[in-house]
Amino acid sequence: MTQRVELVVIGGSAGAIEVLREILRGLPRQFGSAVAIVIHLPPDGPNLLPEILSGPTVPPLKLAEDKEPILPGIIYLAVPDYHLLVEAGRTFALSLDARVHFSRPAIDVLFETAAEAYGAKVMGIVLSGANADGAAGLKAIADRGGITVVQSLESAEMIAMPAAALEAAPGSFELNVPGLVAMMRAHGDVNDR
Repeated sequence: MTQRVELVVIGGSAGAIEVLREILRGLPRQFGSAVAIVIHLPPDGPNLLPEILSGPTVPPLKLAEDKEPILPGIIYLAVPDYHLLVEAGRTFALSLDARVHFSRPAIDVLFETAAEAYGAKVMGIVLSGANADGAAGLKAIADRGGITVVQSLESAEMIAMPAAALEAAPGSFELNVPGLVAMMRAHGDVNDR
């Protein structure tokens, strides 16, 4: 029996935006799980991520808001320069706490709080990037029985982030983009429920 997930958390940095775009376009419009995404972006530039990632076949996508309930089938993007946290009541919180791995939002913050709130009902995915952000968070998800996934080093533009995540959570699935889409669909597709 396939382990169902209620929340998929995805983190990436350099080289991750195009991969993320492919992943989201591979999901059904009526995807069954909520998705929360942290991508490292400059805090002072325009946030074009919603426009880049959205499309006619992509599930509904929006910037996460403070105290917003996390609903299935919605893709939530972290707001630039704010950490995105998942609270115990399955709502989001935005924070201006110190940077983690020189980043705010930080992948570790999202992943660690998602692991606490969702336990085995969360899937964490680490994409291409040039630092170790996401490794500790992926380990936290693994420690709580969640599913951990890393973009394959062969398909990642920058391997530092997925390599650090694999070292921290060695039981993770290592998948290319079609494999990442298939994994998300297998564990969160509403049509399989």
